[in-house]
Amino acid sequence: MAFFYILESKKNGRFYYGSTTDLKRRLEEHNRGKTKATRYLIPWLLRYYEEYPTLKQARRREYQVKRWKSRVKVLELISQGVG
Repeated sequence: MAFFYILESKKNGRFYYGSTTDLKRRLEEHNRGKTKATRYLIPWLLRYYEEYPTLKQARRREYQVKRWKSRVKVLELISQGVG
């Protein structure tokens, strides 16, 4: 099982998009400052995720959402609910 996820920084509301096979561990890494790209905006909240059979499929979805470059579209996705 793999996940595509969206985090939101409590510090300034910015989003971070990622994919992983262990969602709980990855969120903890983000919030402990283990990820260089996100450490300066701690703490992070999990706002949305989707499950996929493979990490390759989750990464494909991550790249798709990153290409949107639209906060409005991302907020619409999040409003559909977690999972």
